[in-house]
Amino acid sequence: MKNLTKTLALLALTSSITLATELELYSDPATGQLYSTPAENRVLLGEFLDKRSLPQNKASWADKISIKGYMQFRKAFFLNHEGQGDGYKLWSDSTVSDNSNFLIRRARLIVSGKAGDHLRIYIQPDFASKGEHIGQLRDWYGDVLIDKKEVHRIRIGQSKVPYGFENLQSSSKRFVLDRNDALNSAVRDERDIGAFYYYTPEHIQALFKEIDAKRLRGSGNYGMFAFGAYNGQGANKQESNENLHVVSRFTYPFKLENGQIMEFGIQGYKGKYKSFNGDAAVLRSVDKSGIDDERFGLSAIIYPQPFGLQAEWNWGNTPGYDENTDTIKKQSLNGGYVQAMYMFDDLIKQGDTFTTFVKWQYFDGYSKAEQNSPRNQVNDWEIGTEWYAAKELRIQTIFHMLNRQNLTIKDPSSAEFGERFQGQAFRIQAQINF
Repeated sequence: MKNLTKTLALLALTSSITLATELELYSDPATGQLYSTPAENRVLLGEFLDKRSLPQNKASWADKISIKGYMQFRKAFFLNHEGQGDGYKLWSDSTVSDNSNFLIRRARLIVSGKAGDHLRIYIQPDFASKGEHIGQLRDWYGDVLIDKKEVHRIRIGQSKVPYGFENLQSSSKRFVLDRNDALNSAVRDERDIGAFYYYTPEHIQALFKEIDAKRLRGSGNYGMFAFGAYNGQGANKQESNENLHVVSRFTYPFKLENGQIMEFGIQGYKGKYKSFNGDAAVLRSVDKSGIDDERFGLSAIIYPQPFGLQAEWNWGNTPGYDENTDTIKKQSLNGGYVQAMYMFDDLIKQGDTFTTFVKWQYFDGYSKAEQNSPRNQVNDWEIGTEWYAAKELRIQTIFHMLNRQNLTIKDPSSAEFGERFQGQAFRIQAQINF
């Protein structure tokens, strides 16, 4: 009976002070009575909180943000070469020299997540741009989600321009170390500032996720259909004329009854590009407001399960140097690549993948983003392997047979401008993911 009385008294007392945020209760051992104030012979029972007076905990958008990244560590060995001597810079990561150094090619930190019901953010700086260990912006954009299922969205900021499959494919996922010249020359660093609408039905979203989960090296979700406008001068470059580029892409991935996944795409863009001649006193461009820059491309992918094929080709017009008139004017281009792959699962240890591949690329065009937009003719072969040892580590080795233009000589008056380069190189890369 005494315990019942104590319990009822406690309930009555706590119900009569619901506005209190904190309460101390005391008990008299002799009588069993409860008190809210201390006194002689009273024992403190404890402190009690009224939860209704406390602030409600709400999930913060910062709780949904993820931080990840990767680093690529490279070394190139030139076996032999003809053309420009030691010091000829062939790639952004390699120099023709017996003493070429180790290189951190990419050092990326990625911050991404959902910042509310109608916004996703993505921020990616690179701290090894062009071989220099300084920070440079790669991506900084927001996806405005028009519907909860993310079928319709608008991407605003600096991001990849939806043109080509390999251009959109992350450098952390490609089998080859470098993108092909033919399509990669379309957009400097694959990125620009603009706004793009993406339409991705739910079943296509699910298939993009499956491709990624199986490590089949897809391009990512850049929509089944994309349309947008961008400045046109390339990433981290100010717009130099009043003309915007427009771009559109349609790609359709699908799965056959036997589980094989395939994807076919078509894309194109149009605008005016203002070439850089590097000398304000020498205006080689015929049209100072920009030169026609337009392309049309096709993509076809059979994902490696275990055998795969990947091919792209594009045609169009671009700013290019004309040696007959010593001017930069509209020039035609065409080129692309074909790549075959074979993937082995659990070859060395459980959970790994080992892939062999061969790639041929061809380009007869111009590199508009280089000084004076030199002609660029490429006819290269690459044979290589990739060991995806674990999600934290992958190792690539490539034997590269080179037949291309020397783009490092900027002055058209130089006898070495546009000189051919032929040779072989062995390249190795280790990538760590975190």
